[in-house]
Amino acid sequence: MISVKRHIAAPAAAAALGALVLAACGAKPPSVAAEGAEATAQDYLSPPKVDTVRAGPGGVTLAGTASVGGKVRLATPIGQAMFSTVDAHGRWVIALPPAADARIFGVSASTGGRQTQAEGYLLVTPDGKAAMLRAGASALRIDPVARPGLRSIDFDRGGGVEVAAQVSPGATVILHLDGRQADERRADANGRYEVSLGSPTPIRPGAHQIEVRGDGFADQVAVRVSPAQPLAQGPLRSQLTPAGPRVDWMTPGGGVQSTLLIH
Repeated sequence: MISVKRHIAAPAAAAALGALVLAACGAKPPSVAAEGAEATAQDYLSPPKVDTVRAGPGGVTLAGTASVGGKVRLATPIGQAMFSTVDAHGRWVIALPPAADARIFGVSASTGGRQTQAEGYLLVTPDGKAAMLRAGASALRIDPVARPGLRSIDFDRGGGVEVAAQVSPGATVILHLDGRQADERRADANGRYEVSLGSPTPIRPGAHQIEVRGDGFADQVAVRVSPAQPLAQGPLRSQLTPAGPRVDWMTPGGGVQSTLLIH
């Protein structure tokens, strides 16, 4: 796992800005969230999930699940928010207007005066790629899988790297880093494969070749691992790379993590 706390010693000002971003997106800092940990089982409120994304001429449409009768809120870091009421089937839909750049949202749901947060921040690109960004872990892609293979690569300035792929449920995945086998394990029941690289030896900055192989599939990508520059213009910076869009984003702790959404 990427250890943001280990690799990135964020200054107090960055941590404070991270807390402000959380608040604007509708998310609670860890200390506040922990206060509700004593809730009983009957008070449990299902966190909202995003499971569908569709891009079209009019923008990007998102859909997902949440507790019946609740209200889902998508909020930007500057506090702009969009809402959707959850229907009797536990579904919600929100249409985003077109945008020229990638956007990041906090996702929350409220029912009966109670509120719960989605896991991570929601990233949406103009062409409909979408993922939940998770501090210290690999991104969870939401957009459809075109073929078995690599889906995302996350890294931080300390040399931690997270690789995620989508293959057949239970398939054995063999990963090579720069021509050497670095991992072999089975995907989970949903076909998701994740591996943490860079411990105990950090992955050096520069160009790297990552390849995954298994029964009936093979995929590889050339990526450049480089430390993110300070985020001077907000909590998100995006750029296009040959491997796919890269976003540098501020974690709740004030550090910066980089995520590549593989084509």
